[in-house]
Amino acid sequence: MKKILLIVSLGLALSGCATKGAVDKDAQITQDWTVNQLYTEAQDELNSNNYTRAIKLYELLQSRFPNGVYAQQAQLDTAYAYYKDDEPERALAAIQRFQRLYPNHPRMDYVLYLKGLVLFNEDKSFLNKLASQDWSDRDPKANREAYYAFEELTKRYPDSEYVADATERMTKLVDALAGNEMAIARYYINRGAYLAAINRSQKIIAQYQNTRFVEEALAIMITSYKKLNKPDLAEDTTRVLQTNFPQSPYLTQDWKPNSMPWWRYWK
Repeated sequence: MKKILLIVSLGLALSGCATKGAVDKDAQITQDWTVNQLYTEAQDELNSNNYTRAIKLYELLQSRFPNGVYAQQAQLDTAYAYYKDDEPERALAAIQRFQRLYPNHPRMDYVLYLKGLVLFNEDKSFLNKLASQDWSDRDPKANREAYYAFEELTKRYPDSEYVADATERMTKLVDALAGNEMAIARYYINRGAYLAAINRSQKIIAQYQNTRFVEEALAIMITSYKKLNKPDLAEDTTRVLQTNFPQSPYLTQDWKPNSMPWWRYWK
């Protein structure tokens, strides 16, 4: 048994040495490099999608040359490398650290844009959900935070080169938030919780009136009012539906699961 333990211990020790050597390799190679050499090499690695080594080189740069524009840019590039390497938590941590250290940095518009991108892409199935209208299992928290980051960008830096793309993404995020509310409204009406379905539908109409879910929200309200034996409210809501959506299929039929024609989602 002692012999086995000795072999295992020796193996672990050798493994530790090998790991240590691998970790220190870049530090040894670059020990005499200038800040410009380090940054250029890190950028080359980043542009080649070698994110792990790029991050390592940026960290070496910051530890050796902690002051100046290179160190600041290295922090931004580290956040971007984490984002590209599917490490959203580390990317956000790097962004928050940068915001804390340099709140008035001239590239803060980019920082806010990158923060929005990280949050926007937090759920890798986001675009698939966007295509299928399946919002029931999408946590809206990241959507709201991404929206707020883009919104801050557009308000603080209206002339930024990133505003156009941020604005387009904000539109998608609003649609996503409305879709989440619609998924909940559908859930309630399918289970006979008509008052709760009405409340969710009213929220869509009040807060997301420019999204594609308003027509269905009105239809859910009409059906729910009928189920609650509130014909006057059902008729009032029907008039609103007719005024705003004169061609709506819900003017001739009550809402039911999957009753919205698929093509109307993309009008």
